[in-house]
Parts: sequence; C-alpha cells; structure tokens
Amino acid sequence: MKVIVGLGNPGNEYEKTRHNAGKMFLDAAEKSPYGRSAAGRRVRFIFPGGLMNNSGPALKKSLGKSIKPADILVIHDDLDIELGRAKFSFGRSSGGHKGVESIIKALKTDKFWRLRIGVQPKRKTDSRKIKDFLLSNFTPTERKLIIKEIKRLVAVVELWIENPDKAMSITNQK
Repeated sequence: MKVIVGLGNPGNEYEKTRHNAGKMFLDAAEKSPYGRSAAGRRVRFIFPGGLMNNSGPALKKSLGKSIKPADILVIHDDLDIELGRAKFSFGRSSGGHKGVESIIKALKTDKFWRLRIGVQPKRKTDSRKIKDFLLSNFTPTERKLIIKEIKRLVAVVELWIENPDKAMSITNQK
C-alpha cells in the first residue's frame, strides 16, 4: 500500500494559501482520473486534518503498523523552490518545514518520500514576514501557475506509485 499525504491547514481561511499547496494537490488528485485510478490500486490519500505544524501525530495514528515509511509520499509547500516548479526527495531533513519536522518526529525517521511544491516569492521575503507570506492567498496569476503545476504533478505522482526513482528523475530535471 502506498500513502499520499497532503499537508495544509484545515478551514476556509487557509484554503487558498501558499501553505496549503499539499492539500491543494490532494484535492486535485482525488478528483482526477489519475487519483481515482490510483485509489483503485491500494493507494490511500491522507490529509492529517490538524494544523500543519502538528501533522505528525495525526498521520502516525491514521497509518497503522503495516505501512513502511518508504511507501509514504508527503506533499507540501517549499519556500526554497520557485513557484511553478517541484522537487522530489527521499530521506532528507525537514529543511525547516515545521509540518515535515512533526512527521519526522512522529515516525522517528526521515526515510519517506517528499514532493515539495514551490511557492518561492519573486522577491526575497523578510524572515520576520515569512509566516504572513505563507498564510496569504496566491495572487490570481500565481494561482493559475500553481494549479497548472499541480495538474502536472498529479500525473507524476501516478508514476511515483509504480516507480519512485523515475518520477523523481523526471520532476527534478524540469
């Protein structure tokens, strides 16, 4: 069984924010032909449901004991990647992402897959304003770009289910 986890915050006030890129992906995947096909092949989609920074305990509780960390793909926003791009990684540190830190702590390992969706601003954001930036809505232009990228990534995650290394190679080359 493969598990695809979309990180984000619950509630309407967070729905269209940059920090909800993972949840936006999950919503798009579950509605797409790829997502419905994947679900038919023993794939679970999980939105931990609590606030992003506490995703780990909720995820661990919903996984059960039979899921191996290497069969988990956590999808989340990443400030270090340009908007409209994404990167796969495996077995890496959180890079300062609090939701990923929570998952690493709860699972007691970093040996799971991550799909990092870029939300990097055009201009460097003052470190004191990063939280405000992440919790702000995409502009209409940015929203079009992120939706286009998410649609592309839904097909790439379909490939990840069968061949994670190939999916990583294709995505990270873009």
